Amino acid sequence: MNVYNFSAVAMNGREVPLQDYKGKVVLIVNTAGRCGFTYQYEDLQRLYNRYKEKGFVILGFPCNQFDNQEPDNNEKIQASCLLNYGVSFPLFQKIDVRGENAHPLFHYLSHSKPFEGFNKFHPVAKILIPLLNDKHPEYLVDDYSIKWNFTKFLISPEGEVVKRLECTTDIIDLELDIEKLLETTHA
Repeated sequence: MNVYNFSAVAMNGREVPLQDYKGKVVLIVNTAGRCGFTYQYEDLQRLYNRYKEKGFVILGFPCNQFDNQEPDNNEKIQASCLLNYGVSFPLFQKIDVRGENAHPLFHYLSHSKPFEGFNKFHPVAKILIPLLNDKHPEYLVDDYSIKWNFTKFLISPEGEVVKRLECTTDIIDLELDIEKLLETTHA
């Protein structure tokens, strides 16, 4: 099994089989528009612009499971991402990424690579970690569930989960991994 076994509903309402991205290096991210990490949209777009012509794509999945940080409807989310951050990579309709109603793709992703902790030195981690410990300790009880917005999964051209990166991993830290995977697609 790999990510190509799944599909998701695009913002336009069309069911998209992830098989459509076969042969590309894919970064799958759960997003939110009112989060301390929302600035990562800009960094993601920059990354997408840099590598999209080489076979790289980002798939964004808005989610409102973490402190109501994505309350808007799909149309408003898409407009906000475009107007505020210039997002042109594919966005999908809002989903759950954890718990019993989690989209099957995120159930698969989160069980493919375990949570390895947050970068405690990241500036937003100083707010996030105490918040989770105080308000949502249940998010931290297992090694697999998505802990917060902007959890990222790097996928090989064969559809395998290569790496899981938490919200406290800066986008620039992905570039070497992406370049290595892109080299394998053109070798």
